[in-house]
Amino acid sequence: MSFKEGIDEEESGNSVRNREVVTPGEELYTSEEMYPGDGVDVENGSIYSTILGMKSINSGYVNILPLNTVYMPIKGDQVIGSIVNVKPMNWLVDINAPELLSLHVSSVPWNVDYGDTERFLKVGDAVILKIVDVNSLNRMEATMKGRGLRKLNKGFILRINPAKVPRLIGKGGSMISLIRGYTQCKLFVAQNGLIWIKGRSEMVPRIKHVVDMVEERAHHSGLTDKVKSYLMDLAK
Repeated sequence: MSFKEGIDEEESGNSVRNREVVTPGEELYTSEEMYPGDGVDVENGSIYSTILGMKSINSGYVNILPLNTVYMPIKGDQVIGSIVNVKPMNWLVDINAPELLSLHVSSVPWNVDYGDTERFLKVGDAVILKIVDVNSLNRMEATMKGRGLRKLNKGFILRINPAKVPRLIGKGGSMISLIRGYTQCKLFVAQNGLIWIKGRSEMVPRIKHVVDMVEERAHHSGLTDKVKSYLMDLAK
């Protein structure tokens, strides 16, 4: 499976984004304009939000993402993003934040001529970026220049609530080292809740199970021991 095949359709660039915060009971569209997805309800031909969250439009469906699943950018964070639009001098990148990130040609490790951007990064490509600045309106600047920052050509992507990223990494990297050791896969956990995996495809469902365990039991005691026990049983 290629990296693109491992990304959800919403991440692949085939969707149209219009992210904004909506409140419960807020009227969004008529049922003739959009199809109802997650986090919405339909009444008298109108689609209403049922939760506080971010509006996301994907293939004609309107979904509301709970706010705790949305990444709030912080200067210095390394994130994984998906290219959703290509312009003559920049790319628009979805990093699971309230706003799309604009990546300028001056912030990539290549010499890109005007209008030649698509030769380097296309819609659906995934990249590792570093956030270099966030202003008061949450507008972001990012770079691909630096150690480990790059285009991802192969691998698989999983998601976790960004708030649970520290627990997945573990103290001193203990949890992520445990997963790497037992699966023999390369893993990069980005601060925006996306996890890049490179290794044998049969290991991906096992790693996903561990990620789900961490997400569901992040505040439970003995979680590391439970994860280790699960991984040890698989290794037998």
